[in-house]
Amino acid sequence: MQDDRRLVYSTDGSVRLPESAPRKPVRPKTALPPNDGVVRVGCERRQSGRMTLIYGLAAAEVEAIARDLKRRCGSGGAVKDGVLELQGDQRDAVLSFFSERGRRTKRMGG
Repeated sequence: MQDDRRLVYSTDGSVRLPESAPRKPVRPKTALPPNDGVVRVGCERRQSGRMTLIYGLAAAEVEAIARDLKRRCGSGGAVKDGVLELQGDQRDAVLSFFSERGRRTKRMGG
């Protein structure tokens, strides 16, 4: 979809959008899921390969869970901005890990 707004160039060298152009709300691409107590597990493709992303963990428990999940999945990972990242597509193993512990989970994406 193309943006139909055009820049207006003035003779004094300034550049602006026309006043009549409707402004679209800007939504961040990396919007985090809601913090409602549900652990959300998704997968994302990156240049280095697939990454499993786990949202909704409390700050106090994320390091211990990261250590347990990396050991269980046999993969590397990191915690960035409260989101646990595991290397590879580990969604099934992560979902079974949390279901064994009685946590509510949701699978994000396809």
